[in-house]
Amino acid sequence: MSEIQIADIKIGFSGADIPDSNVINTCVHCGLCLPTCPTYRMTGSELASPRGRIYLMKGVTEGRISMTDDTFVEQMGLCLNCRACEAACPSGVMYGGILEASRAQLQRVKEEGIKEQGLKEASSQVHPSSFNLQPSLKMGLVERSLRRVVFGSLFKNMAMFRAFSWTMKAYQKTGLQSLTHKLGVLRLMKMEDAERMLPRISDQFTVPKGQIYKAEGERKYTVALLSGCIMSTAFAQVHEATIRVLNKNGCDVLLPEGQGCCGALHVHGGDLDGGRELAQRNIEAFEKQGLTKLDAIIVNAAGCGSTMKEYGHLLHDDTQWQARAETFVSKVRDVHEFLAGIELNRKDLKPLNIKVTYQEPCHMAHAQRLTAQPRKLLKAIPQLQLVEMFESAMCCGSAGIYNLTQPEMAADLGARKIDNALATGAHIIATGNPGCALQLAAELKKRGKEVQVRYIVELLAESYGK
Repeated sequence: MSEIQIADIKIGFSGADIPDSNVINTCVHCGLCLPTCPTYRMTGSELASPRGRIYLMKGVTEGRISMTDDTFVEQMGLCLNCRACEAACPSGVMYGGILEASRAQLQRVKEEGIKEQGLKEASSQVHPSSFNLQPSLKMGLVERSLRRVVFGSLFKNMAMFRAFSWTMKAYQKTGLQSLTHKLGVLRLMKMEDAERMLPRISDQFTVPKGQIYKAEGERKYTVALLSGCIMSTAFAQVHEATIRVLNKNGCDVLLPEGQGCCGALHVHGGDLDGGRELAQRNIEAFEKQGLTKLDAIIVNAAGCGSTMKEYGHLLHDDTQWQARAETFVSKVRDVHEFLAGIELNRKDLKPLNIKVTYQEPCHMAHAQRLTAQPRKLLKAIPQLQLVEMFESAMCCGSAGIYNLTQPEMAADLGARKIDNALATGAHIIATGNPGCALQLAAELKKRGKEVQVRYIVELLAESYGK
């Protein structure tokens, strides 16, 4: 034997995390999702649309299409999982769940294929280079590194994540970053675009140790804040702003010890078991604070909030965790959702004479269906001029690690978003998700534009004053 065909290993869905056929069959193929789908808009291909991908999933479920079919593999990877189709679907198809399950199935195929290849190589006299996995199912160096090092270790160990972040901070502060640019090292390694996504690491990290930040004046609410991973290091200033704004609005803010990454990248990337592990860790950490004593669990990153609100679905087959997950989910609130739902402290808001346009994170607008709340908060700031951009809710191309796995499509979408933002003449692009912030800032830097990317809570904190 000189070759292993991965199609021989697995053809149809099997085992755990099979895409729900009831959800698949809910789609009536009306096509109302097409105009909302970024990849369909960019390619014009029916298969690059939600109903096209559902057709492929149904084909695998019914045995008409192999899960290892190149088209199926390509389309499951090309989808941004932005969930715009869900918001537009009259039949209520929960597309995100079946996409994530399909990716989990594919990921299992990849891992089993690599394992199988290793076994056959070990027992064969044929040179290892003779063994070839199906090209579309090979895990390249970038993906393999992301999954083993980043997903498997870095995001599961916050001490390690902070150590890595300090290394990146040293890279930025010591002049090494400037030197690599001057020498053209990144260009030679073809890493210029990826490095452009690197955020400016905060000077001080948000490390949850059970701290309590007291409300200014009368305490009206007790809330706990998700510190997360990248938000606690690269965007720690957003946590500071969030705590400041919540304190100004009568909230005691707790930072439960033992919490960490929400698991969004794992879930969206097909590592559902990794997502479950992180979900359980967070549920346990917040339970120790006493969930009944909390008015809300506050999340200031749209992708994290979306995933946390779906912990119940993620753990629905686990009898030990399902009820605990549902109780946890009942407390989760996006920070914009929470602030827009209480009597906002407007008397202390000072004027900000700035022109702002709002870029809607997909997992806030489509997954959580929060569109009015962020705008309500921006309009509450005196003298702030909000100018709407064209296609504000269309994905910017970040989508977790999408700009690493699908760089061309991500770059095209990022450029399209910035074109629309710049057309408004705004000085600031407001958003509410780290991936979006990085994607937008990278494209602005590439063009040499001085337009800022800011979180809405940062603008509120600035309006409340130091």
